[in-house]
Amino acid sequence: MSKVSTATVRQAVKNILAASLDPEKKRNFQETVELQIGLKNYDPSRDKRFAGSIRLPNTPKPRMTCCILGDEVHCDQAKALGVDFRTIEDLKKLNKDKKLVKKLAKQFDFFLASESVIKQIPRLLGPGLNKAGKFPAPISHADNMKDKIEEMRSTLKFQLKKVLCLGAAIGHVAMNEDELAANLMISINFLVSLLKKNWQNVKSLYVKSTMGKPVLLI
Repeated sequence: MSKVSTATVRQAVKNILAASLDPEKKRNFQETVELQIGLKNYDPSRDKRFAGSIRLPNTPKPRMTCCILGDEVHCDQAKALGVDFRTIEDLKKLNKDKKLVKKLAKQFDFFLASESVIKQIPRLLGPGLNKAGKFPAPISHADNMKDKIEEMRSTLKFQLKKVLCLGAAIGHVAMNEDELAANLMISINFLVSLLKKNWQNVKSLYVKSTMGKPVLLI
């Protein structure tokens, strides 16, 4: 059972949304809402590090940019949808140049690759996309490209590295209270399910908007 009540989550969301509407602190961009986690009783150097992903019911990152590394069929679909794409020939022109591959990785938030293309990525681009944490997710001809992109934008990932703190975007201030609260509750409970000792490993939970003050949950 969650140690964070629905009432606590809703009040935190209300505070964040109210602060985002303050006319004296008007932003010229859409603020992201992030869950911040502090862990305890965990040694990343000895304990098994965890990673996991879950699809949230409400898209937390609608503005994430995508690039299709595709075969002819997928490149045509991407063009029709107005989505950026690269053909095999485009990838060959990069010639495994580390700087060019790094530039490509920085240009987009995530990549999708045709099944026939994804096998060739290491040979064509080297380890650059993998090092950037952006190795492409596969897309098949049976997949609906628009739905697949939306799925990627709605997927939340947690990955423990060398430090005992984590952060993940779970929404944005243009979402309503119900949408944001639902994403937040699901994200918290999913994270806890990944932990070795569940709630015993949670030191603190905060939620905050990009420019707002952190709101303590526990």
